[in-house]
Order: sequence, then structure tokens, then C-alpha cells
Amino acid sequence: MACRWRSLQCVLLILITSVACKTDTTGPEPLPVEEIPKISILTDGQEIVDEPKIMATMNVTVAEEMIFTGTIGIELRGSTSRRLFDKKSFAIETWDENGNDIDVSINSLPEEEDWVLYGPYSDKTLMRNILMYDLAREIGGYASRGFFTEVEVNGEYEGVYVFMEKIKRDDNRLALSNLRPSENSGEDLTGGYILKIDKTAGDSDDEDWSGDHEYTQEISFRSEYGVYGNELEYSAYGAKRGEETYYLYEDPSAADITAEQKNYIQTYIQEFETAIINNEHQLAYQNYIDIDSFVDHFILNELSGNPDAYRLSTYLHKDKSEKLKMGPIWDFNIALGNDGRSATEGWVIDYNQNYPDDLWLIPFYWESIFSDPSFQNALQSRWNSLRSNTLSVANIHARIDNYANELNSSGAIKRNFERWDILGEQVVFNSFVGETYEDEIEYIKSWIEARIEWMDSQINN
Repeated sequence: MACRWRSLQCVLLILITSVACKTDTTGPEPLPVEEIPKISILTDGQEIVDEPKIMATMNVTVAEEMIFTGTIGIELRGSTSRRLFDKKSFAIETWDENGNDIDVSINSLPEEEDWVLYGPYSDKTLMRNILMYDLAREIGGYASRGFFTEVEVNGEYEGVYVFMEKIKRDDNRLALSNLRPSENSGEDLTGGYILKIDKTAGDSDDEDWSGDHEYTQEISFRSEYGVYGNELEYSAYGAKRGEETYYLYEDPSAADITAEQKNYIQTYIQEFETAIINNEHQLAYQNYIDIDSFVDHFILNELSGNPDAYRLSTYLHKDKSEKLKMGPIWDFNIALGNDGRSATEGWVIDYNQNYPDDLWLIPFYWESIFSDPSFQNALQSRWNSLRSNTLSVANIHARIDNYANELNSSGAIKRNFERWDILGEQVVFNSFVGETYEDEIEYIKSWIEARIEWMDSQINN
């Protein structure tokens, strides 16, 4: 009788799990068994290059069960990481046999065609990105969903990766109105837009370092103001200067956006920035931006001490008849104490004063917004609310422990650092070098605790 009861329990568990996988759109939970998904990519002898994508086959297995097999387009991705890290990351599109994009669901992630296979390298915890994205969604915003996986390319083991969603407009990702080329007037023209403040790698044909700052009128527009609030009196699109801020067209893309749409979003950004410059009314700028999104963006980037915050890998978006919003967040591999610029004390927002010679600096308006008492009040209220739950030290530490247990119990940590023998060695961006994986985990946990303690003292002072 007991055996039959156990069998019935197994059947019920399978049925429940099957239903959950079909209905859940929040992303996969850590597997309750000592296994993480494995991805095998076969390129039929072709080399994976920066551009263009080549056709390949991708197989995804969980506990030796094939959950996906299909054709993909794959290329290298990243700017600094692509050039400096031995472990490469990839951009992936799911294709049909003719090379056309097709939407698919992989390991219960919502159907789409564009994906990122991110290979953490200098981040020896392997979890800085997935931690921040999970926290961002827990506080109520959208951030890329993903899962840990082990990757083989043409039979060669490449280590632990994170398979995750690429940021784009989609009902299951960044849910914005689809701005079509025919929508060039009235309310239709007001959204949705996605802009990005970033390097031009991926937008330029130049694979060398100079390809990081080849801004053109076709792919971007420049702020009228320098990073110190000065009006720029020289032409845009020459050799980039550190005081310049460029906005890249992300969606609609540079290839699809119309002249009317370019003019609208440029004018909107200009009016927002001018409202801060003129400061005729202290809160005039709030007519243009969604303060809550700016507060959350500030909290997540400052909590992580992200050296790239506000100036690189920075997304903004605007939907129809709505204000400009910050986010989604992106790229935290050198944050959380990994890079020497990521400290437990001091505001990242003071980057311009600390690193004035950098070619990419923080737009002037962040300092103005941060000094606004109404923003400070909203920040204090939101911070203290989140500190009691999602951003408590206990909750963040528990997440870190769960990730580490998942990776350790599957044996993935051991295999990854056999493939990439860098524990105990300093690689680019490492301000701390642990002798063991456990040292790296203890460091990030103690760093977070110290960072939160400092932010508590500042925000509530």
C-alpha cells in the first residue's frame, strides 16, 4: 500500500510540475536536484565571430532529458569583456531551418527569439548579474530572467554561463507600445521608445577599441549639455569628449526609426534636460520623468556600487503618453566590490568628481535630481521600505547562498574553475582575490553588508 501511495505522490508531483512550467512566467526556480541545465552548441566547423551571426545547433538538457533542440544564430557579444576575457559571451537568436527568427520558450522562460549567453569570468562568484536582476524584479520592475547553465561548444567544455533574456520591447519583457514606422503624429508618436547610454560596440563595424565611441547621426543623438551642465558649443559626432552624453536608438532601432520619431524623442530629452538647467520651478523636471523609476534605478546601482551606473549599459524608456522612465538595469559584472571603483563607502553618482578623465561620464541631471529634497524624500521612503524585506541583508545573503548551493551541489563550480583556473589569481577588474570559491562568496556577502550599512547611515541622516 505504501509503495502505491508513493507512486501516486510521484504522479501528482509530475502533473503539478508540468502545469507550473506551462503557466509560470517569472522564470525558472533553482532545480531541487543536483543538476543544472546543460547547453551544447554545434557550429559545423564554423568559427563564432563578432559579426555576423553564424548558423548553429543548440541543445538544452536537464538531468539528461532534452528540453530544447533547434537552430540558432550565434555571435560574440560584449565590448570590454569580448576583448579582455578569455571566456566569451554570446548573442543568440532562435531560428528556423531557413534562418528566420522564431519565438521559443527555453526552460520555462517566456517565448522570444533574442537571448544572451553570458559567461561570467572576472566575476568569480558567477552570480553578480543574476543576483541584481532577481532583486530588481522582486522590487517590482522588469529585469532579464535567466538560469545558470553549463556550456559546451563543439564538444569543448566552456564552463558556467547564465542563459538570459536580451532587453527588448515585448509583452513578456519590457512591455511598451510597438512604435511602427507609420506612427508619426499625435499620441501614437509619444511611445514606445527605448534609448541606451552606452558604447557603440555592436552598433559600429569597427571591432577595435575605437569602435566603442563611433557615434553617428544615424544611430544616436547628443545631449545639448555637458556632464557639468554646460551648453555644448561644438558640433556632435566628432571624436568623443568625456563631457558628451550620447543616446543610442535601441527601439525603434536606428534602421527603423523615422525622422519624425527621432525629432520627438530628441525634443523630449532636450526639454527634460533644459527644465533642470533653467530650474525656474524646482519640480519642473518631474513633468518629464517618472520619479519612482529613477529612485529604484538609483537604489539598485548604488546598492551594488556599480562603476558603470548612469553612464554605460544604461537604458531609458518611454511609453505612449507616459513620462520617461529609467531602466531596465543591465550589466553588474564589475559591481558589488569586484572592481576597485566599487567601494562600500561613497556615492557612485560622484563618479565625475572621482574620475574626471574617463571618456564616459555621468549626465549632469543626476546630480541635480539627487540634490532635490523631493527626490531625497522619495528615496528615503523607498529605501526604508525595501530594507525591511527585499533589500535586507538576510534576504540578499540567502539568495547568494541558494545560488552557491545550486552551483556547488551540481559540481558546476569545480568544473568551471578547472576549465578557467583563475581562483587565487588577479584578472582584470579584480579588487579582491580569493584563494577559493568560498572566499569569493564570503567577500561579496561582507561587502554587501558593509555597503548597506553605509547607505543606511547616509539616506537616513
